[in-house]
Amino acid sequence: MNNFKLLTILILSISFFSCGSNSDKKSSDFSLRTSENKKEFQLGEEVQVSVLNPKNKNIDSVSFYFEGEKLQAENGNFRTTINLNDYKLGNQPIEAHIFTEGEKQEVSSTIKLFNDTAPVSYTYEIVNSYPHDPEAYTQGLEFYNDTLYESIGQYGKSNLRKTDLETGKVYNQINLDDQYFGEGITILNGNIYQLTWREGEGLVYDLNKFEETGTFAYNESKEGWGLTNDGEKLYKSDGTEKIWILDPETLTETDFIQPAHHRGLSSKLNELEWVEGKIYANTYQKDGVAIINPENGAIEGLIDFRGLRDKVTQHDKLDVLNGIAYNPNSQKLYVTGKNWDKIFEVNIIEK
Repeated sequence: MNNFKLLTILILSISFFSCGSNSDKKSSDFSLRTSENKKEFQLGEEVQVSVLNPKNKNIDSVSFYFEGEKLQAENGNFRTTINLNDYKLGNQPIEAHIFTEGEKQEVSSTIKLFNDTAPVSYTYEIVNSYPHDPEAYTQGLEFYNDTLYESIGQYGKSNLRKTDLETGKVYNQINLDDQYFGEGITILNGNIYQLTWREGEGLVYDLNKFEETGTFAYNESKEGWGLTNDGEKLYKSDGTEKIWILDPETLTETDFIQPAHHRGLSSKLNELEWVEGKIYANTYQKDGVAIINPENGAIEGLIDFRGLRDKVTQHDKLDVLNGIAYNPNSQKLYVTGKNWDKIFEVNIIEK
């Protein structure tokens, strides 16, 4: 065998043993079992969690954790019971720290926690309509002091606008660099925050001067979709099952909620708006808006906006519903879509 073949075999052997399958990582001797191996629960239910010990090792003690909270363990049986009352919804890990024979082993299992009631169904009535630029690929919409701000998307066409609702006139506009695809916006503490789609950063503007002052990086989230705030914190959607909560000073992602109804989780939540203590979120490519409890992610209502798109001028560029704006001064709600020539003031009515 020549030297070249020997070198090749040596390199392949090193690669196999060094990056094969984490062979140096010790697997646990234990695992967790939930009630009847059930993995999906609703608020108000109980879940019993027990440690499986197939090797019959001597266990000194077990500590259970759920949402960072240490739970009371029944050490005689090495199990615990979780009352699922005041927890966040979504995929939630249960962890156990097992102390055995002079060492600690950690194991985990994940359950899905859903809401305990179905969302309330709503429809709408049109109160008024106003002109909207049919060339505007609307990605974000927000009122501040009765003035409407809008984020426009598409590469090479993205911008931030300050507009008049009544006439559709654009007071001022900042064009984004061609590398950016504009997404959701929100206004807080004298700043306008604008997301970009896949560029991994958001843009910051001085509200009064209406000029860009900086950028901020995304952390765990990969994309920017919708953005809103509750007067203290920012909420950011990224197309996944999560709505991220951002620190208003550092703009880092500090936590998240996972919007869920009584049967499952929701994803592709796009434009966000804060409306009287709830998050309104439209689902991308759907004619509906979810009403979300920001404390635990529960989807408490669904607004059916089917038929609204038929009431705008039909043309080749016409796209989906996307744009929710609530004026807290007048307590009026407005919706529009990508390349729609109208913004609608609507009342929401329970079905």
